[in-house]
Amino acid sequence: MDELEDRLRRAFEREEPPAGFAERVIARTRAARTPPRWLAAAAAALVLTAAGYAYRWHEGQRAKREVLLALRITSAKLTHIQAQVAR
Repeated sequence: MDELEDRLRRAFEREEPPAGFAERVIARTRAARTPPRWLAAAAAALVLTAAGYAYRWHEGQRAKREVLLALRITSAKLTHIQAQVAR
């Protein structure tokens, strides 16, 4: 077991990183975090387009409800008038 412990100890010994390691890591993370401007613009356009379609769909549903209500009212009025004409 001593040989295994020695191998593990050597494998996990602290090593000094190469010169400039921290600067390279920081530079890579900064470059990876900032998406291209066109990507942000495309995402904004997609969100606005989806919002526009959703708004139009909701407005269409509201208009449909209003038309159906108007047809029900008209039907009730016509039924009432027909009943009066039939008397």
